Amino acid sequence: MNNVRTVSDTKRTFYSLHTRPINTIYRRVVEELMVEMHLLSVNVDFSYNPIYALGVVTTFDRFMQGYQPERDKESIFHAICQAVEQEAQRYRHDAERLQTLAKSLAANDLIAWLSQTNHLNQDPDLQLQLQAIANNSQFKYNRLFAIGLFSLLEQSDPDLVKDDKQRTDAINTIAAGLHLSEDKLSKDLELYRSNLEKMSQALVVMADMISADRKKREQRQQQSTTPVTPPTANE
Repeated sequence: MNNVRTVSDTKRTFYSLHTRPINTIYRRVVEELMVEMHLLSVNVDFSYNPIYALGVVTTFDRFMQGYQPERDKESIFHAICQAVEQEAQRYRHDAERLQTLAKSLAANDLIAWLSQTNHLNQDPDLQLQLQAIANNSQFKYNRLFAIGLFSLLEQSDPDLVKDDKQRTDAINTIAAGLHLSEDKLSKDLELYRSNLEKMSQALVVMADMISADRKKREQRQQQSTTPVTPPTANE
């Protein structure tokens, strides 16, 4: 008997937990993230780690910027995690822990640590996980893990990730140290950065449309409340 959850099972669970409608522009973001997490969760080679968690949280927070109503965002995130049988609190906790750590380190120290060329004592648990990843030939690399690595670099030195050469050198160094494909890592992060730019542009367009619609409504309301002077009869 096959008890592996299907994508349909996961989506059904999600929509039973978060019952409010999701704004159209964000629905694709939510469903793509949920499906990606689902496919990883049922893969025998996949195992949870804090860098992956940071990638999930970063992806959700960045692509859900501007979502209205704001109060629904955490409900959506919790429902996504529960739908793939995970705890949202664990993801948030691990992401915040790594973000705090990255901010406390110089970029060179962070890159050396992530690439396993230098060991630091700030987070022994993460140190062990990095070693396990580097030594595991069956490690299930994924896009969300790549985004987690990128987020660490961004938290440590925002200017570094904006510089093409520095960013490429850092990514290649980390990929070599963790025995990951430089090509896959670079392509996934370029796509991530491109999608962020597209989402940002879409939000600007949406904001302009909302503003224009609001002005039209105000004009119609003003016209409907303006008293009409009846014509004077010429007798």
